[in-house]
Order: sequence, then structure tokens, then C-alpha cells
Amino acid sequence: MDGKLNQLQRLLPDGLLADARWLQRHGYSRSLVAKYVKSGWLQAPIRGAYQRAGDTSDQALSAIAVVLSLQRLRPPLLAVAGRTALELLGLGHYGAPDGPTQFHLCGAAPPPVWARRLLGNRLVYHRPTLFTADPLLADDPQAGGFDRHFTRPSAGGLENQLIISTPERALLEVLDLVPQVASFHEADVLMQGLSSLSPRRLYALLADCRSVKVKRLALWFADRHGHAWASRLERGAIDLGSGKRVLEPGGRLDSTYNITVPREMGDA
Repeated sequence: MDGKLNQLQRLLPDGLLADARWLQRHGYSRSLVAKYVKSGWLQAPIRGAYQRAGDTSDQALSAIAVVLSLQRLRPPLLAVAGRTALELLGLGHYGAPDGPTQFHLCGAAPPPVWARRLLGNRLVYHRPTLFTADPLLADDPQAGGFDRHFTRPSAGGLENQLIISTPERALLEVLDLVPQVASFHEADVLMQGLSSLSPRRLYALLADCRSVKVKRLALWFADRHGHAWASRLERGAIDLGSGKRVLEPGGRLDSTYNITVPREMGDA
């Protein structure tokens, strides 16, 4: 086994995928990759992506493995976001027994074609537009404020290697989709399980949040559910903008936050 192949064994963990761009960046030309495929050292489960040969386990091409491959092998970072992050943290009420049915990913660049082909409509990409100082837009995503935005799940296996939104950031990412993609009801059910949010971390994210709608919804849901952290949340420096936001046509106008909400949800 030559030195380049030994190096590849170290660089590319079992079960993970790499594309031609990553391989070339690490010194593996197209002809060398073709040689490794022909010799049986590499295999191409889908056009444009490669993995070490001999790994035929289900986990090798699981959604978790694909997402982790994107995070570890292809900068810039694509973080697991929104409802998917909450599910992986055990905070989602819609989690499937076999893991998330969709993977919401947030990053400065969209996933490559090979990843979209592997995951199909399970992969949902979002541009990072919510925060003015988002680490996903920095040259080094893990510098400056990374811990406030991202964490790792404590589950075993590949899951605990994933970089995912903290519960506080994930909540705001879900609220950003209300009401066009996520319903008020979905957000309401998710908020029921978020009894242990950090008021300090949530305040920092709200203060940096660009969306008036998201900030008003976050505070409205906080009042509605009355978790202990809600009373400790600093609110004075959170800019809620001006004017009414019609989020639920025909709904009830909440006079505190000047948003329309479903009538059946009652007063916050």
C-alpha cells in the first residue's frame, strides 16, 4: 500500500464520503482516484462522491453519514438547523424512531449535487440570513460566538459528531419559517418541550436577530408558555420594530407584540 493510500485511510473515515474537489485539495488527482476505484480501494456509491471500499453497512449511506461528510470534508460549514436540530437533541415532538425525516441544513453555500441526489427531498437547505454576526458566514465558523450558536447532540454513534444549532438558535430558525412552512401549531408544540433554554444565550441571539417577526414570535411564545427561563429573559435591548405584522390572516391581533395569531390559541 503506497503512502498516498495510507494517508487516505487516515483522512477519510469509514462510512464517510468525499467528492473529487476534496480529494484534489488533498493531493489526489483524477487519474489517481480512478486508479484507486479500479483497484478496489475506493468505491463511488453515487456519481461525484467516493468512500473507502468494503464499507457496505447501512450507516455508510445513512443521512447522518452524508451530513457529517458535508460538515467534515467540505468547507464552508453546513450546520444542522431548526426542527432537525431539536429532534437530534431530543426536544422535537415530531421525531421519527429511525431519526429525522428531513435534514434542515444552514450554511453559506448549498450542499453539492451528489448530496442532494443521495438525500432527495430529505435535505432542506437554508441560507444564514437570521443573524448579523453568524459564524456560518465567517472565514473560521468555529471562531467567535460559535458556542452560542452551535452544539453537538449527546447520542452515540455518528450523531454526536454532528455540528447542530443550539436549542435557542434552532427555535428561532423554526420561527423564521412560520407561517409559510412551519405552522403556529408546530411551533407551539415544539415550545412546550423547551423548558430549559438559556435566557442568556437566547437574549444574545435575539439581540443579533435581523427578523422583527422572529423576535416578536419568540417573545409571544415565551409569554404563552411561561417557562421559568422566560421571566429571566432580558427584553429591553431587543428591537421589535414598529407596525403590525399579519402572520395569521383573520387571526387575533396581539396588542403587546402587534402580530396576528390564531384565534384558537387564546391570550398569550
